[in-house]
Amino acid sequence: MSDQAARILDEVRAYHRETQQEQEFIPGVTEIWSSGAVLDEEDRVSLVEAALEMRIAAGRNSRKFESIFARRLNRRKAHLTNSGSSANLLSLSALTSHLLEERRLRPGDEVITVAAGFPTTVNPILQNGLIPVFVDVELRTYNTTADRVAQAIGPRTRAIMIAHALGNPFEATEIAQLAEDNDLFLIEDNCDAVGSTYDGRLTGSFGDLSTVSFYPAHHLTMGEGGCVLTSNLVLARIVESMRDWGRDCWCEPGESNTCHKRFAYQLGTLPAGYDHKYTFSHVGYNLKGTDLQAALGLSQLTKLDGFSAARRRNWRRLREGLDGLPWLLLPEATPRGDPSWFGFVMTVSPAAPFSRAELVEFLENRKIGTRLLFAGNLTRHPAYIDRPHRVADDLTNSDLITEQTFWTGVYPGLTDEMLDYVISSITEFVKTRGGSGH
Repeated sequence: MSDQAARILDEVRAYHRETQQEQEFIPGVTEIWSSGAVLDEEDRVSLVEAALEMRIAAGRNSRKFESIFARRLNRRKAHLTNSGSSANLLSLSALTSHLLEERRLRPGDEVITVAAGFPTTVNPILQNGLIPVFVDVELRTYNTTADRVAQAIGPRTRAIMIAHALGNPFEATEIAQLAEDNDLFLIEDNCDAVGSTYDGRLTGSFGDLSTVSFYPAHHLTMGEGGCVLTSNLVLARIVESMRDWGRDCWCEPGESNTCHKRFAYQLGTLPAGYDHKYTFSHVGYNLKGTDLQAALGLSQLTKLDGFSAARRRNWRRLREGLDGLPWLLLPEATPRGDPSWFGFVMTVSPAAPFSRAELVEFLENRKIGTRLLFAGNLTRHPAYIDRPHRVADDLTNSDLITEQTFWTGVYPGLTDEMLDYVISSITEFVKTRGGSGH
């Protein structure tokens, strides 16, 4: 690094300290977000340093992050993308590749997923001409079970694609075994659960493929960004091809002849020696991230353990503070799971003398951010009503979630004072509106 660059980065550190003064928390005035990024001095410096070096496309930082992150999640390969949604699209699309031969997914094949979740876990199924098979979830954990998945398997079922709900692991050991026993692919949507474990094993390490999001709401942030991880080298090669326009070539940007056979291939019906850099083996996209994003990601990654500890601590404080309060079904970790929680989810009893809407309005008026459990029952949304799908069983709990469930934040930027205000506000509302009965 040049002396001038070092001086600039020193100024960036000084700027950060001057502009990031801790703000006093004023109950009812200060916003308590449901989620958000926690960014420090080193994050700012990492971004500026990458900008000074004009690393604007995917490059050294991206490769370094992919290598470290793959090892961190006990996977052989990681491929950065421009979003978690793109990561989901790539992971499912990879299963349609001709390189998988007889195992490839074909239009009309079924993929088991949950009804109560986020659309980007389901959209890639439809985008690839496949049929989503919706299963219900359990209350308190908000995950489906291996038993529900097993009952949903039909003659055309070829894959399972499920998210760990709000950081709470689904029964990953059992569902991975179920997939293996039935020759099904398993994709873990790990976007809300980086750092969670099941049976002592990190989520994102059970499936044939797993995905992560680096949107500001998530455990680590790059602003935007995502990642596909796998230990299957064939799937890794397919993901890379589809992410990089569908090309057959695997040269890094700026490289031209990594394989030493750039003009020696004959693929498809192309003339012999056609430039390998412009030979396409998949219908693909440009879904790469940038080195600026990866620079921020590398800085964030050093804080993952602390972030996860804070999420667990904040969740416990809310759980203990609200324990025993009537009319609210409080969350529980999946047995044998240790969640790095994304949020604190509550379901208002249908018998309660108040509605979810009334409680949410009360909290929002106090500047306490709330969110619904994403889409609730996806089959009830306009986008999916006329789309091909199969419902494996009744979606009673998914419907209840649609009507009665919401969550508040546990992200590391929240203080004990903020969490205690959330607890006292919910307690005040329930006792005022609902009394002490059940």
